[in-house]
Amino acid sequence: MNYKEFIGQVQHRLEYAQFGQAVRATRAVLTTLGERLQEGEATDLASPLPMEIDRYLIDAEHGQRFDYQAFLDRIAEREGVDRPDANYHAQQLLAVVGEIVPAGNLEKVNNQLPEDFDPLFELIEAPEE
Repeated sequence: MNYKEFIGQVQHRLEYAQFGQAVRATRAVLTTLGERLQEGEATDLASPLPMEIDRYLIDAEHGQRFDYQAFLDRIAEREGVDRPDANYHAQQLLAVVGEIVPAGNLEKVNNQLPEDFDPLFELIEAPEE
């Protein structure tokens, strides 16, 4: 999947009229996730993503400690939306990421995060046996 296809998927899922809105949501969610993850996990998650997208995860200040509500607050502030929209956008973004990266990479991310981050992974489809 290339950059335009990725952002197009995000735009479709979030029902945004403009490409730029989807870019802003992608940047807000992945930068914030990158801040919460350790550098190695962020890099592993980023590696299968388009180059223009992976930098949001890779360039973040890794290893910060904050809970899920603070995670949503950071996304909301960066994107200019309220907390429920930030939650929905984060879930949808991770679902798009989940279509690209190997399931094991997402599982490692999920295992690294505290339990209160579980809602983030609600829309990710379980791998088929």
